[in-house]
Amino acid sequence: MRTFFRVLSSERLKMSKSRIWLLLLASPILSTLIGALSQPPEGADPWTVMLGAMVMLHALLFLPIMAGLFPAFLCRYEHTGGGWKQLLVLPVSRTAVYLAKFTIVAGLLAISQLLFLAGILAAGWIQAFTAPIPWAMIASSLLGGWVACLPLVALQLGVSLSWASFAAPLALNVSLTIPNLLIVNSAKVGPFYPWAQPLLAMMPFGQSDFGAFNLPLESLMITVVGSFLLFFAVGLIHFRRKEI
Repeated sequence: MRTFFRVLSSERLKMSKSRIWLLLLASPILSTLIGALSQPPEGADPWTVMLGAMVMLHALLFLPIMAGLFPAFLCRYEHTGGGWKQLLVLPVSRTAVYLAKFTIVAGLLAISQLLFLAGILAAGWIQAFTAPIPWAMIASSLLGGWVACLPLVALQLGVSLSWASFAAPLALNVSLTIPNLLIVNSAKVGPFYPWAQPLLAMMPFGQSDFGAFNLPLESLMITVVGSFLLFFAVGLIHFRRKEI
């Protein structure tokens, strides 16, 4: 356990010395602007309509991209200048290294969700909503979106650990995120496509009745948890056996 926390502290320092974490602010700021400009129809719950508009940008593009960008960035240091050999000759286990990197990325995405929550409240204040804040719905959306990102983090971390190039994993992730615009409309493919799962998990129930949006959250979470366990196990086993 001590080894894990030492490696975790090292990974945290890597991120703190870089300004890449500023990307966490981009999505909440842009989403807040979208929420502030949304016009809920008469008779509809304004918070539900506004949240549905905001997650279309945040969960459709930003969350999947960040889930691939941060692992690639954290592995970049070890891929340059023989960093892996320098790290692994230290009294640290590969499992601790893998878990530390995964924890840092998951933590950054959790911060992104909290900033997105601040954006929701700010947009509601700008719009001067008088309806009570649906805390349960918002919490379910935020937590569901974060959990749905974990399979992506595990998958992208495995790719980033295997590929020495920083750009290649990022390009792969972006190229697989863009098809979300079409895949979320498929009830058969959408629920099983990792890059679409954050949007499906965050979209308020009842906002859309087509494609994969009408899938119950419980069913989606079963798929998400299953894919996370698979990607996480495969990535960890591959990293532990990989020759450096």
